[in-house]
Amino acid sequence: MKGPQEPEERIHEVVTPEGVPLRFRVAPAGDRVGALLLDLLIVLAAVLALVLLVAVSAGGGDLALAVALLATFLIWTFYFPAFELAWQGQTPGKRALKIRAVDGRGGPLTAEAVMARNLTREVELFLPLLALASLKSLGLSGFGALLPLGWVVVFGFLPLFNRDRLRVGDMVAGTIVIRAPEAVLLEDLLSRAPAWQAAFTEAQLDVYGVYELQILEGVLRGAGQPGHAEAVRTVAEKIRERIGFEGRVEDDERFLRAFYAALRGKLERRLLFGRRRRSKHDRA
Repeated sequence: MKGPQEPEERIHEVVTPEGVPLRFRVAPAGDRVGALLLDLLIVLAAVLALVLLVAVSAGGGDLALAVALLATFLIWTFYFPAFELAWQGQTPGKRALKIRAVDGRGGPLTAEAVMARNLTREVELFLPLLALASLKSLGLSGFGALLPLGWVVVFGFLPLFNRDRLRVGDMVAGTIVIRAPEAVLLEDLLSRAPAWQAAFTEAQLDVYGVYELQILEGVLRGAGQPGHAEAVRTVAEKIRERIGFEGRVEDDERFLRAFYAALRGKLERRLLFGRRRRSKHDRA
């Protein structure tokens, strides 16, 4: 039973293209703020280091200032989207706090969604903060000076007033920030895979890619959770129908473990030759 001081855990449920419900723990607002502050410290340290490097190497002057400003713009603009694209929804700050941004509908996190959620951050937070820092030069006073402050307060506290802790960028991009699930070692899944995994043909394994492998892994890790047996049965039926499997299956979970092991082996062999199929929709 939860103690009276323990905050309620927020659960977000998505349904995969295979019709399987997956439940994620929504990242608390405190973790998101902490991750943002850590990322901003990293950005600030990188900018300062680069400015010092340019100033020392170029000996000051207008050229050094121009290079420093350009480098600052590039770091500030591309830090967040570059890391979220490379690390599947995580920045160094998010990774340290063990949270990540994911697609709110259960699909893969797209580049468009990453760019949208990060560009919106400029309007939500950084532009009004810049206006606050420039009140005197902008000639703002009285009520006008309160506008950027009110903007920051409204958009900054917005995640506290919706169940999934969404900021405007998440609403625009269709994303949600969740706690990164605790990973079970992949070897544990493989060690329990039945020996008859070789029954799958190359054509059957070609139907799915890396994204579906990750979804399948998440289903297999859910042993003991509510609805696990139903999820296993549904996914097993979908896969058998999709790949045209006609063998006899007495245990759906053993079938899924066998298919997981065979598909993973197939994809790992392909990576040795530089070929990677990201999902069942990737025909390249």
